[in-house]
Formats: sequence, C-alpha cells, structure tokens
Amino acid sequence: MAADAQFARMNGLGNMILVVDMRGRDDAVTPAAAVALNGDPATRFDQIMAVHDPRIDGTDAFIDILNCDGSRAQACGNGTRCVVQALAAETDKQAFTFQTVAGILNAVEHSDGTISVDMGKPVFEWNRIPLAEEFFDTSRIELQIGPIDAPVLHSPAVLSMGNPHAIFWVDRDPMGLDLDRFGPLLENHPIFPEKANITLAQVTSNTSMTTRTWERGAGLTLACGSAACAAAVSGARTGRTGREVTVTVASSPGRGTLRIEWRDDDHVIMTGPAEWEWSGTLDPATGVFRRDDGGASAL
Repeated sequence: MAADAQFARMNGLGNMILVVDMRGRDDAVTPAAAVALNGDPATRFDQIMAVHDPRIDGTDAFIDILNCDGSRAQACGNGTRCVVQALAAETDKQAFTFQTVAGILNAVEHSDGTISVDMGKPVFEWNRIPLAEEFFDTSRIELQIGPIDAPVLHSPAVLSMGNPHAIFWVDRDPMGLDLDRFGPLLENHPIFPEKANITLAQVTSNTSMTTRTWERGAGLTLACGSAACAAAVSGARTGRTGREVTVTVASSPGRGTLRIEWRDDDHVIMTGPAEWEWSGTLDPATGVFRRDDGGASAL
C-alpha cells in the first residue's frame, strides 16, 4: 500500500487551498478523496493543488487541480501562488514553471513575499470559452436574472482565463446581492456547456474594483484569482478601467488585494499573497488525513 502524501493547508486571500505533494508517486488524488476532505471542517477547501513530477521538459511540476465536489479545474490563480510559496520555502528558488491542463504557467516569488503568476492570455472567442451559441461580441452577451423589464443581473462580459467566466457589472457592494441564490442558476445555465465561474464586479475607479465570485464546482468562495483576472480584463476591454487594477475581494476583507496587469503582450499578470496554515499527511485515495500536530481526520 502506498504511503500517505504530505500536504499543506494554505490560503490565497482566503481562498482555501490544499497543496498535496504527489511527486515521486504514480497515483493521484481521487474525486472521492476530495469530497471526503471537503466534508471535514478541518480540511474544507475550494481547490486541491496536487503537485506531480514534471511531464514535459522545462517545467518544475505538473499541477492537477480538483474542486471541492471532486471535479477537475483547469486553472486556479490563488492556488498557484500557494504552490509557489510552498516550493520556494523547500527549494530556495523564486521562479517556477508549471504545466496544467490549461497550459503553462510561469510564476515568481518577490522579496516582499508576494507572488506573481502569469495567467496567460484571455480568450474571447465564443466557441473557445466555450458558449453554447455564437456571440460576435462577448464583451456583453444576452443573459439576465430577474424580470425582463427590471433584471437583477444582466449583460455579462464572458471570457476564458483557462476556465470560463461571466462578469456581471454591479453599481453597489457585491456583498449586498444574493449571489448564493443566483450563482448556481448561472453556473449551470445552458449557455455554458462546461459551466462557468460567476463574478459580480463593482468598478470603484479607473484603477480599482471590488469582486465577489461563485466558483464553478466550489460554490461561494472567499476569493478566486482567475475571476479577478477575468474581471480586470473585462473592465479594460469595456472601457470601465485601465489595464492595471487593484482588485479587492469583497468576501475576504482584511486579507489584502490582488494587483492585475493586462500587459501589452496580452498576458495577464496576477500578484498577491499566499499564507501557510498547517501541514499533515493524507491518503490520496480516501482522504483520511493526519495533522503534523497530531490532529486526525474525523472520517
């Protein structure tokens, strides 16, 4: 029987992350293990970042990303920062290149402890996001929640940041809107054949905005890095902001902000913090875990 894997409980702006060290192993964290881990209050998470041996030359690791419902995700910016912090502490390296199912990610830890991740290029073509029907202009599509003559949310910008996003613009604090009710309906709307991350975004200046996200496969989350990138790109694309903004996550006050730059070469750079909480070992097949300080799984 394979030995348990080391893991760390971390967070990126409150986005709950489990970084699992699967290097040197042939197995994987199973969907059943993910569901079991999420079911224990001690290990409840938004994403698991399972770090495997590199599969292609020139990369430091392959990252398998799982949501709390056991489904697999293509991208997780906040989780990538957590992986960088964990590996930087282990190796004394500052720059890393990762492979994910969405492509290659480059990341670097700065001297102040913040971490920048190159999230790649946004995708605007309707069939690559993907959408179920053609829209010539994906900066504003026909989709709304609420009465036809007085919708609560409407006309989102849609794009992919390695995973599909819909950004709804609001003119008040996103915490004042019932995203836990609207989120599941919009995530599973037929227009999104692979579901979508749903974000409410309030522009507060040419260089700042506030967001709140219902995350595909995870539900309401304290933070979502790829959603912050999608909102920042959409703000610039629609003329609401410039190409560099500070994003405050409404559901995670006091944990800092994300700085998003949509560079002239079309790459989106996300910079923000990561935080280690505690570590332990777990069975990747079942999710049974033990904390290094002696705490055990409730399973």
